[in-house]
Amino acid sequence: MPRFKLTIEYVGTRYSGWQIQKNARTVQGEIDRAVKTVTGRKDFELYGSGRTDAGVHASGQVAHLDVSTNLPPDTLRARINDELPHDINILDAVVVSHRFHARHDAIARRYVYQIALRRTAFHKAYVWWVKERLEVQRMRSAAAAFVGMRDFASFADSDEATSGKSTRVLVERLEIVEDGDLLLVVVEGSHFLWKMVRRVVGVLVEVGRGGIEADAVGRYLAEASNAPARLTAPPSGLFLARVRYGPDAPDDTIGALTPLARSLPVR
Repeated sequence: MPRFKLTIEYVGTRYSGWQIQKNARTVQGEIDRAVKTVTGRKDFELYGSGRTDAGVHASGQVAHLDVSTNLPPDTLRARINDELPHDINILDAVVVSHRFHARHDAIARRYVYQIALRRTAFHKAYVWWVKERLEVQRMRSAAAAFVGMRDFASFADSDEATSGKSTRVLVERLEIVEDGDLLLVVVEGSHFLWKMVRRVVGVLVEVGRGGIEADAVGRYLAEASNAPARLTAPPSGLFLARVRYGPDAPDDTIGALTPLARSLPVR
């Protein structure tokens, strides 16, 4: 039985996240249904690199698929896409070793959060429009405190924070990039806790608004606080942009996933 590595993009707006759930429509569930239709098989494994929350998008989710089929990878990809709804697309399918595991072999994941600096008619589902003026330099100063091995207990969902599992996460990179009328928060790390990235973004935005000081980040990391939960950013602006594996070439390219050109003055 071959193992396929799938690279997937999707709009998360209509789905209750990646992972299959009872009585809920999910991205994994839609792909699972399409694989059954294309291959006629029920005995297969579809395993993602990680969960994305309800409403969160992906431009580079990775999954492995073990399924008995004689179809070549490109044909399998095309036929699965024919069965998928318009907002889920398999970008690539390649045969890999059975030693490859989409989740366990991932060494880093990159998320990009898109903050709109102006009202937009076209990209509302892919951004968080923050009406207030944001002090970007203050946000960058606060962002530096997140980089490194940190305890993100205050940024985790309450169930995860009390589960007994470690809440320490290695954040390798956190950058704030200006791109047209978007502010991109780029976070890359070993793994992420549930809702962690959205709470990091929410805290940074509150710093940019002037609602809290930049040094508040250090306090939230050092001691328990429910402030990050109250400031959780909406899922609409969040994308899983890349999952990195050992053999992958470095890729420092950062850009908007749904570009928003700088608005022109009204004359």
